[in-house]
Amino acid sequence: MRDVHGRVAALVFALGLILAGATVAHAGPYEDALAKFTEGSLSDTGDGINGVAVSGNPLAERVLAALKDGRLMFSAEKKTVYIQAKNGKLFDAFTGKPFTGKPPDDIDNVIVNNRLRNVIDADLGALTLMSRNSNRRFDAAQAVFRSRDLSVLPNVEKALAEETDPRTKRALEQARAAILLYDAKSSAADKIAATAVIGDRGDQDSLGLLDGLPPDLPPAVHAAVAAARASIAHTLALWNGVQNAWYGLSLGSVLLLAAIGLAITFGVMGVINMAHGEMVMLGAYVTFVVQQAIRAYDPNLFDYSLAIALPLAFAVAGGVGIVIERTIIRFLYGRPLETLLATWGLSLILQQTVRTIFGPTNEDVGNPSWMSGAFDFGGITITYNRLWIVCFAFAVFLALLAILRYTRFGLEMRAVTQNRPMAASMGIRTGRVDALTFGLGSAIAGIAGVALSQIDNVSPNLGQGYIIDSFMVVVFGGVGNLWGTAVGALTLGIANKFLEPYAGAVLGKIAVLILIILFIQKRPRGMFALKGRTVEA
Repeated sequence: MRDVHGRVAALVFALGLILAGATVAHAGPYEDALAKFTEGSLSDTGDGINGVAVSGNPLAERVLAALKDGRLMFSAEKKTVYIQAKNGKLFDAFTGKPFTGKPPDDIDNVIVNNRLRNVIDADLGALTLMSRNSNRRFDAAQAVFRSRDLSVLPNVEKALAEETDPRTKRALEQARAAILLYDAKSSAADKIAATAVIGDRGDQDSLGLLDGLPPDLPPAVHAAVAAARASIAHTLALWNGVQNAWYGLSLGSVLLLAAIGLAITFGVMGVINMAHGEMVMLGAYVTFVVQQAIRAYDPNLFDYSLAIALPLAFAVAGGVGIVIERTIIRFLYGRPLETLLATWGLSLILQQTVRTIFGPTNEDVGNPSWMSGAFDFGGITITYNRLWIVCFAFAVFLALLAILRYTRFGLEMRAVTQNRPMAASMGIRTGRVDALTFGLGSAIAGIAGVALSQIDNVSPNLGQGYIIDSFMVVVFGGVGNLWGTAVGALTLGIANKFLEPYAGAVLGKIAVLILIILFIQKRPRGMFALKGRTVEA
């Protein structure tokens, strides 16, 4: 009986040794690769990166990600490697378990250079090419495309054979083409086919990849590369035009927001309101106050800060506008020079008041999460804050058109615009219409300030940057005509952005101003002049 128990124990012991040996054998390549990180030289670190990547260890991706972010630590004395979490906590890179105890005295970061960072990107890409998440596979393929690491070609081809997502499959084909194009052993036919794939991609990365090819290419390959370069340059020029058009549309929407209130005020009353920019400034400061209150009392509401600020800015700026009209403007009708001087002085008073209350420095107005970030659309990049402002500008424009067309107040406003004496004889209280119109123009400037606070510095001088452009838009489009204001704003915005690359920002604005002056000489009432007996008189 004892012999049987002894034999069983010996068998269990032998199996344990076999399993332990198998475990050590499996862990050996990974542990050897980690040991390279403790040597302190870049060449050893490169060997360690490649060793970790091919080890198949489940911790490999975590180690390489930590190395890329500067969070991989080592102790040369103890020959150990640690992963530092973003909160500063250490983990054993060999086991993945949290490190307990006092860290070694000589603990330090593993150093990498740009060449090794490219290797890390390629290896991380190879590790995630087979991920279940299609976005991760796509990002991995993009990383391989940029690194062009020949060692990951088998992983790319394996992933390409199993890929079902069209976008990721195309990215994998491009990554494979980039590798083959730089592989000295690939045939001329493979290089020509790879060049066609790179040319179809058509972005700046593709052009940089082709520009980096060695000059001693076979004639057929060289001709294919030259054709691909020309095709990419043409594509980039087209997308550059689209990008400039988007920038122009974005700038035009900002000008529309700033000018649309002025178009109403100027068109109905003929008042040159130099304090209009300060109404924009008040709206921006209302946004700042709302966000400060939310930060202090309920930070969870921050994403709703703009929705809260919009009606408040409308009410504050509109109320201030009505007060200005009732106390100053009403006494200066028919005296444009005095009105200009009075509103200019008022703008200085409002600026100094805000400067006294809030200080002269820029205030911190944050973007809600839904207005942060950007996305790629074809060959251009669109930021969410600009996209929302474009949508908001056109929403305000359409809402204002609806007010003018479908409400009693809008009917009275149009009547006063076209023929003030006749409107008064029909029982319309023109003084009340003037006050409400001035208040509406100021209120719209206030909500414009809410939007502009997301893309510009909130300071007492905020409005001064838009007042001249607003007047140019109104005069160019046609005084008092909302459609003219919209077309004028978009035209000036797009013209500015297409002139800037050639003339610079300042000279571009000067050129636009000269063109407007010449245009007004031919059409003094702007592109879309109002119709009416008084207007045409």
